[in-house]
Amino acid sequence: MTEPKLLVFSSLFPSQIRPNAGVFIRERMFRVGKQIPIIVVSPVPWFPFQGIIRYWYPQFRPQPISYEEQEGVNVFFPRFFSIPGLLRSYDGFFMALGALPRLLQLKKQFSIIDAHFAYPDGYAATLLGKWLNIPVTITLRGTEVPLAKIKRRKVKILAALNCATQVFSVSDSLKQFVVSLGANGDKIQVIGNGIDVIKFRAIAKSTARAELSISESTKVLVSVGALVDRKGYHRVIELLPALVNQYPDLLYLIVGGDSPEGNIRIKLEQQVKVLNLDKHVRFLGAYASDQLKIPLSAADLFVLATANEGWANVFLEAMACGLPVITTDVGGNKEVIVNSELGAVVPFGNPRDLLTAISNGLDKSWNNPLIIQFAQNNAWDYRVKILVDNFNRITSSF
Repeated sequence: MTEPKLLVFSSLFPSQIRPNAGVFIRERMFRVGKQIPIIVVSPVPWFPFQGIIRYWYPQFRPQPISYEEQEGVNVFFPRFFSIPGLLRSYDGFFMALGALPRLLQLKKQFSIIDAHFAYPDGYAATLLGKWLNIPVTITLRGTEVPLAKIKRRKVKILAALNCATQVFSVSDSLKQFVVSLGANGDKIQVIGNGIDVIKFRAIAKSTARAELSISESTKVLVSVGALVDRKGYHRVIELLPALVNQYPDLLYLIVGGDSPEGNIRIKLEQQVKVLNLDKHVRFLGAYASDQLKIPLSAADLFVLATANEGWANVFLEAMACGLPVITTDVGGNKEVIVNSELGAVVPFGNPRDLLTAISNGLDKSWNNPLIIQFAQNNAWDYRVKILVDNFNRITSSF
């Protein structure tokens, strides 16, 4: 049987200039790469006058160098034409066009295109698959839900899914969502993300708190993720005055920074100031993945009042450090927080229920070893085996 050679195709992938972008994709696919050969192509949006925009928004579309080697894997960053705010329904076509010269150059090095996100990446990948006569797989990761509200993008999401050889979904709820749009459920297989139990492990709470200059008696909440509106940091901050009345020394740690979706840190800082919470909220910035165990181990409770998720890997990362999770009932969150021994899932948009869940979570005596064991039971090995088996099957049958 011919060994599959994989081209991972995703516009959201870490680079030297944006090291925390798409780390969850690299974590998953670099593990696959230990069993079958992989290369990565990560298209970068560009248009001639974007340098002017950077006078006002310095972090707008940072441009990585065209090639990096990451952990022995070749990663290419070709540019594609994209006007900010305009013609976004053509991003998939322009992404394919911009990546085509690089794929032609690399054609002997891959036999499958493995795309992440249905649009624009998956749509672009299916065009490239047609042009090069290569099978294409697409992984659904959650952005399909908001993008499907835009008619033209919904059409292209479905076109991509129907053209793909195989579709993977990180959660069953996401699979059911695209099936409800009209996608063929028979070609969609649910394969959740996993956890790196070496990087994400509990360290002594006293050690972690000493590192962050937090007292032993403080009640600590933590959220981790890109500083974007959908992650819901503002929904937690608005509850803090009521929580501070119950727990006067309460501290909320926000771990995250800039992302391709933007950065709302200034907006969050203003909210904190208006609510007179400066002593109770600490912005720690972005952490490298192997350092996240410090703020996670320092906390009592992980909270994410998110508006949209596919499969939030950060929940498993928090649980691997012994933290119970409080989150909202969106996407695949209930598929991770499967019982009350791991945390609580509350209706989205219900601040009273969220407040109660956080308060109860701070008061409850949790079985932290059980939480850690659950995370460890979701290590990457099982998921990677399923993916590799699929890639082998596709190669042998195409």
